[in-house]
This record gives sequence, structure tokens and C-alpha cells, in this order.
Amino acid sequence: MGAGRKFKREGAGTGAPRCVAVAMICRTIVPALSLACILTAGAAMAQIDPNDSGAGVKRGIQQQNSSGEVGTVTLYDMGPHTRVVVQIDGEPPGRVQPAHLHRAKTCETLDPKPAYPLANVVNGRSSTIVNAPVSRLMSGNYAVNVHASTTNIAHYVACGHLDV
Repeated sequence: MGAGRKFKREGAGTGAPRCVAVAMICRTIVPALSLACILTAGAAMAQIDPNDSGAGVKRGIQQQNSSGEVGTVTLYDMGPHTRVVVQIDGEPPGRVQPAHLHRAKTCETLDPKPAYPLANVVNGRSSTIVNAPVSRLMSGNYAVNVHASTTNIAHYVACGHLDV
């Protein structure tokens, strides 16, 4: 007799042992996989602010010093961080314009020291991830400020106050 024939299997030829094994797997693995899916979905859902449609919070940017440059700033919630996207119309072609978030109650009362640097506005656009939540930036204590150029930083061309 071969090694496989030493023991007689119960229900040999009926498939009963295979059905029992499949049933045991189904009773243990399927609930475990279901639980893993629920926990994963819960964690993903927890990262989405229920009040954020994904469209971000958009505010206007007005010209300063008769620059003719206007636009928008949009803040995208990333939990403890915020993506700040600045769009400017009327920027002179080929110009690189520094942009910052300054502490300010209004655009006329900017603290000259930037609170958060932003990527330079190039071809009318800047996108930066800032290490601050949207709620802080929208507290009424900050403004986005765009400067004329890297060599004329003291000349402001556009500003947008961030508030609720």
C-alpha cells in the first residue's frame, strides 16, 4: 500500500471533507475580509471633512497700486495642511511674482513679515501646501499678498483677505 492509503478517509468519494474545509474557510476568512474592508473604508472616510465638497474655499484677490492684477485664492483642506492656489489675471507676461500669506486684519494692515511663503506666481498661477489648517487661515487674521517682482518686493500688486 502507498503512503496515501494508510488511512481510510471518511466519506471517501463523496466530497464531504472538501465541503467541510470550504465551509470552515468561509466562516473564518470571509468575516475577517469584511471587517478589514469596513475598517479601511472607515479610515478613508475619517480623512474627509464632511463640510468640504472638494471644491475648496475661494476668495477674491483685488488689485493694489493700480496694477490691474486681480484673481482668486482657493484653499483646499488637507487636514493639518492646506493647499493654497493663487490665480492672477493681468500679470505681465514672463514676470515672476513672489506671493505670501501675511498676518492681517485687512489688506491695508499687512504685517510686512510673511507668515507663510507661497510659491511664486508664474504665468498667473501659484500652488503651495502650507503647514496650517484651513480653519486657521480663514480666521480673519491672514491675507494673500502678491508682490511686483523678486527685485521689487516692496511694491504690492494684489491682495486678498481671508475670512469666513
